[in-house]
Amino acid sequence: MIEHLDLLMFAFACIILILGYPVAFSLAGSAILFAYLGDYFNVFPMQFMRAIPQRIFGTMTNEILVAVTLFVFMGTMLEKSKVAEELLENMDKVFRKVRGGLGISVSIVGALLAASTGIVGATVVTMGLLSLPTMLKKGYDPKIATGTVAAAGTLGQIIPPSIVLVLLGDVLSNAYQKSQLDMGVFSPETLSVGDLFAGALIPGVLLVCFYILYQIILSFTDPSSIPAVSNKEPDDGDRTNILFILFPPLFLIISVLGSILTGFATPTEAASVGAIGAILLATYKTSSEKLWPIISAIIFITLIISSIFLDLRINRVDTTFFNSFLIFISLLLVSLFSFSIIKCLKSLFDNNVLSETAYSTTKITSMVFIILIGATFFSLVFRGLGGDETIEELLLSIPGGVIGAVIGVMIAMFILGFFLDFIEITFVVVPLVAPILFKMGIDPVWLGVMMAINLQTSFLTPPFGFALFYLRGVAPDSIKTIDIYKGVIPFIFIQIFMLLLLSIFPIIATWLPSVLL
Repeated sequence: MIEHLDLLMFAFACIILILGYPVAFSLAGSAILFAYLGDYFNVFPMQFMRAIPQRIFGTMTNEILVAVTLFVFMGTMLEKSKVAEELLENMDKVFRKVRGGLGISVSIVGALLAASTGIVGATVVTMGLLSLPTMLKKGYDPKIATGTVAAAGTLGQIIPPSIVLVLLGDVLSNAYQKSQLDMGVFSPETLSVGDLFAGALIPGVLLVCFYILYQIILSFTDPSSIPAVSNKEPDDGDRTNILFILFPPLFLIISVLGSILTGFATPTEAASVGAIGAILLATYKTSSEKLWPIISAIIFITLIISSIFLDLRINRVDTTFFNSFLIFISLLLVSLFSFSIIKCLKSLFDNNVLSETAYSTTKITSMVFIILIGATFFSLVFRGLGGDETIEELLLSIPGGVIGAVIGVMIAMFILGFFLDFIEITFVVVPLVAPILFKMGIDPVWLGVMMAINLQTSFLTPPFGFALFYLRGVAPDSIKTIDIYKGVIPFIFIQIFMLLLLSIFPIIATWLPSVLL
């Protein structure tokens, strides 16, 4: 038993987590307990614990992880300011002439909210509050309505820029480099968050298309579950208004994602732009003063375009009069932009949008990083107890070689997804199995996308799927829990089909990164 303290620690931590104790303290507490047990039985060198402060400092200063806070802020701001709600309402108007148009709108808006919030809980709750009552009012079968909302909400796992992909990118990057160093490659290749974003884009879009296709087919095969087509058609004024409302958030999402995929900006830089854009959209939506967000947007776009085509570095030696003039104008624009942003923030503060957003962002970000600190304790102690070697032996002993090892990891992550949040799985499980899989020759982008979709599927699977709990919390009392369970089953099969499709055709995930990055 002493030689298997690593597995005992893993099992003990899982049991504590399932019992509902706080994640960070469960991981850190389990690690400290088994560290002292290992030291007592002379199987754990306590000098491993000395590396913890440096690991925590490295985590807190990791520039990639700053994107988590900014993406959370962006999504929360769009939610609190009702921009997301307005997006859903107007998307419904666009598809009102299509059979099952509301369900299609929910799937599309779910994808857009996923691209803006990146957090499953926030997306499911938002979609449940906004769209579920409307779908039920228009005659949708409760099973179809709840299944559509839950599935659309989990798209935040896979649609970039996803918080899951940001965290996975950081963890997999470290694991990928570690595996190469272990194999004697002292100039290791890197894996970026942008690689995962590019790899997940096509599978994410395909999932949305499969959702929509399923609803269209169902609208013809089982018309009683989906309401009849509305004959009401928006007039030209309505159409203009719809486009005017839809364009800004779509432009923001495309700009953020496009800048990352094209390599123009890092995820952190793009997230900063997204946060600014969310502030401007929220101010325009909630404030009676429309001038300042418009001025800010114009100046912001002007500065970005200018920085692309002009050399505005202040410390240049060969600066001409014309360059100096452009730099001076740019500084004036920056000053005016700063002032206009302050005016926008004041307006949001007066409307209580900023305070609510700041509170939610701080709460979510603190949760992520404190779990990361607990996972740091756990990971170091697990490795000190010989956990790396144990996991490698277990994976290599699975029949079927590489394919068997991948299937085994996917099944394990799928089951753990019933009980553990994606953050816990990302920080605890992925660092243990990823280096071994990389040594077997697995493509890191493909593995990351497979893991993200796998976690998305486990979030939907009854009876423990987290998305189901989120939806149950906001669904009307008239909806039975069994209806939610039945409603998500077709979408689970769609996601499993997507996993099989990726397994057979890895190029679906690997082609775009190879072209763009």
